[in-house]
This record gives sequence, structure tokens and C-alpha cells, in this order.
Amino acid sequence: MIKVKNQTISALLENSFQLYADKTALSYVDGKSYTYSELKLEIERVRNILIGLGVQKGDRVAILSRNMPNWGISFMAITTMGATVVPMLPDFHENEIQNIIEHSGSNIIFVSKLMFPKLEKIGSELLKTIIITDDLSIERSSPLHSSEQKIEPVNEDDIASIIYTSGTTGKSKGVMLTHKNIVNNAIQVLSIEPVNSSHSFLSILPLSHTYENTLGFILPLMQGASIYYLDKPPTATVLLPALKIVRPTHILSVPMVIEKIYRNQILPKFTKGKLISTLYKVSFIRKFLNKIAGKKLMETFGGNLKFFGVGGAPLDPTVEKFLRESKFPYAIGYGLTESAPLLSGANPSQVRLRATGPVLKGVQVKINNPDPVTGEGEIWAKGDNIMKGYYKEPQITSEVLTPDGWLKTGDLGYFDKDNYLFIRGRLKNMIIGASGENIYPEEIESVINNFKYVVESVVVEQKGRLVALVHFNQEELEKLFHEFKEEAIQYINQKIDELTIELQEYVNSRVNKFSRLNAVVAYSTPFEKTATHKIKRYLYY
Repeated sequence: MIKVKNQTISALLENSFQLYADKTALSYVDGKSYTYSELKLEIERVRNILIGLGVQKGDRVAILSRNMPNWGISFMAITTMGATVVPMLPDFHENEIQNIIEHSGSNIIFVSKLMFPKLEKIGSELLKTIIITDDLSIERSSPLHSSEQKIEPVNEDDIASIIYTSGTTGKSKGVMLTHKNIVNNAIQVLSIEPVNSSHSFLSILPLSHTYENTLGFILPLMQGASIYYLDKPPTATVLLPALKIVRPTHILSVPMVIEKIYRNQILPKFTKGKLISTLYKVSFIRKFLNKIAGKKLMETFGGNLKFFGVGGAPLDPTVEKFLRESKFPYAIGYGLTESAPLLSGANPSQVRLRATGPVLKGVQVKINNPDPVTGEGEIWAKGDNIMKGYYKEPQITSEVLTPDGWLKTGDLGYFDKDNYLFIRGRLKNMIIGASGENIYPEEIESVINNFKYVVESVVVEQKGRLVALVHFNQEELEKLFHEFKEEAIQYINQKIDELTIELQEYVNSRVNKFSRLNAVVAYSTPFEKTATHKIKRYLYY
């Protein structure tokens, strides 16, 4: 395992610059690239620009940009001079962006041309300097400090980034992660999945997300791997050619990506006719067909894939079963922004259905106050990867961090006999049944979301009744009745009424007695979501 003089991003980079100088570090899929030696020079150049602008150790510098090599260069330039990065998700609303800039006190921002219009309402008294990420040119400039600059040494306990979570509870909180938090987590992940300089990563998740930032950026750079970026959002027409060009060994993803591929590309082939649909229900035939589909899926991903990491949300059980039977090299992990992020994980050879894997080396995880029968309770974590706290929020910090350093994750889970961690759901989402049973909405939703035409769902309690709010795929329903033209809407509404009845019967035959639905309510529009595509549940209670 890698050893650095101290656990700072600077020390980590210096190690890589020496060992992998002529190797590709960051690159567009089919465009400009930087070797590790070129990356070093470019980071120094941007760091000197920041010094010239008066940036000092501890100053906050924001980044609002789509993924690109210059995103990484900006991040490294900021952190290696002791300033703090405030990365923002490209999907953040402009009001949220302004709130974050104000709350963090960021006077300088790196912004991509595409995101620039989101800054129109923010005046120069707040944002003194704007740097365009695409070409690292200065759009607006006003020095922060007038005194001569002197670079102070960076310590591992200095704040490297403040990451604002787009919470499902409504209010964003700034998670303070130190250099040690990030670097330590990256180092410990190597105990799960070895990465070396022959590996190539294709980045499809936002770099402003901790998951991609630590595991898809810091970790590969630490090991001399190459990282490739798309120049457009990862739609199928952009992603498929990129996979053929890069032939990546590693991809980090959220469940939504692989679930879409399964539902749109794989499942229809096994359900298009009565015969194949019937055969697919037979266990040994299904496994055989899934293996064939898995080989084709591997070819689609370039044929060189070793690790397809899934995190950020629970993976649909049906999709996971397919991935397992198809021998696709998927891996599951669990963590939070507050833990930089990984707490537990398994590589493709270790995965178990519905488990998030063993706890990461160097991290302590316990089930606080477990139920004596089920062993379930709130997951608490402790280690060098746990955040310093929430920026300017001592009260909220004290609610989640105990005096002796335990992070209360807010997630409910349990360990099996082999110490694999299983997640049941969020503590705040749990519903207490009429006889005191613990009902986990997420588990019911995973059943609902496997039903035909369902896009997404939220299970809530209303006056003691369990109700499923469901958004059906309007486009697919319109295709069924398109020939009826004027009468199509009437037929669609009638079909939705039928589907809600059918769905309730489908779910209630597959869940515990106390988790059965009392009603299903159809929603014609998608549910409101956070910038990380999680449903804002608080809007639907």
C-alpha cells in the first residue's frame, strides 16, 4: 500500500509526479490530454495565478463546472496551496449556488462556459474573481488581499474541501473534509480494489460529488492510472463510442445508469414474446440467458472492464441479481459525504446480494443500540475519514458527531455472521406500524419500481395508512394508445387506474403483511429531486 510523508493531497501528487511522469494522467476521451509531468506544470501555473490574485491559505474557492481535465487542475491548484475548494454540482439551481457562495464566503470561482449564466445574478461585491474553467482564462478580476503572498505549508488537518450536500430534507449543509479525510479514504480503498498505472478510468459522475472525487479522481491519480472525461453529458450516444475508444478498466456509477441499461436494453429482449418470457422465468434458463447477455454487456463496455462500482443509492434487487448471474464485474459500496465517502465495500469477487460489503480497513463501524431480535440499529462510524463537521453549523455538527468521534449516519442496518454490512433504509424515513413493526419505505419502493411502466415511487404514511405515490412512464403509455389520437388521454387515464389496482396487488403479494399498501396514488409528473437525483421526500409527506 502507498506511503506518503503526510496525508495531504500535495504529498500524494508529488509521489505520482515522480513515479509516473510520462504517463497520461487526465484526458478527454478524444482530445487534449496531460501526462503527469505536464499536469504538475499546469497545476503550478494555475496556483501562481491564484497567488497573484491574493488567494491565501484557508480562503474558499468555488468550482462550478462540468467534468473536464481543467476541473481537476483547478482542484489541485487550490488544495495544494492550502486554500479550500467549494465544489458545486452542475445541477444546482442558481439560487442554491448563490446561497452556497454566500455561506462559504467564496470570493473566487472556477466556472465552465456552460454554467456561467447561473452566475448572472451574483454581483462583483460577492464574487470578486471569475475564472473560466474551459481555458483557465480570467473573466473578472479583483485581488482578495493586498499584502505580498507567502505560501504556507499544508497540513493534513487543513480543510481541503467544503462539499454542500443537496439534502432530501431541504437544507444544504457544508461538509468540511480535511486532506487526511480524503487521502486516508483513498488509501484504504486500495485494500478492496487494487489500482495500478496500467488502469484506465472513465469518469461519468460529477467530480463535485465525493464518491467520484475521492474514488474516481484522487485514488487513480495516487496510483498512476489514467482518467478520461467526456465532453458532453453521458447519454447513450456519447457514452457508447467513448467506451469503445477508452476500453476502461474502472467506472464508478450510480444505480440509475445500470438500471436504465437493464430496463431499456436487456429486459425487453427477454420479455418480447410469450415463449421467451415464459422460459426466462425458469431458473436455469434465466441464468444461461443472463450469462449470454453479460458477455454482450461486457463488449458494450469495451471488453476490458474489471470494476463497475455502484454507490450513492441502493441498487434495484432484480438488476443486481441479473448482474450477478451475468458475471458482470459490478461492485457495491456504502458511504456518505461525511465519511469522504466510503465506509464499506466489496470488489466484484466479494459481492453478496443486497450487502454493501465488509467495513473498510482502518474504519470502525458499529450498530448503535441494536434490536435484540433483528440486530438492526443506526449505523455509527469512526475513523480518519470522518468529516471535521458542518461549516458554520456547530449545533447540527454536535447532533451527528459524538464527543468521542462517532458519526451518526442516520442509516439503519445490520451485520451478518461474516460481518457484511446490510442497509435497511434511512432512520428518518422509517415508519412505525400499528403493532410497532419497523417498515422501510425504500424496500417497498424497490418492489414497486420493478412493476411495468413504473418510473419512480415514494411510500409515505398518511393518517395511519401506507400509501404509494407512483409516477408511471407516460411516454410508454402514450405509445400503447397513439392510434386513438383524441381519445388517447382517456384511454391512458383508464389504463393508469387499472395499473394502480394491479400494482397494489402485485406489491402486497411480495412484501411482509405489515408492509402492505393501503392505497396507490398516480402522479402525472416526475417527483422533485435534489441535484444528486434523490427524491425530495419531505415534499410528499
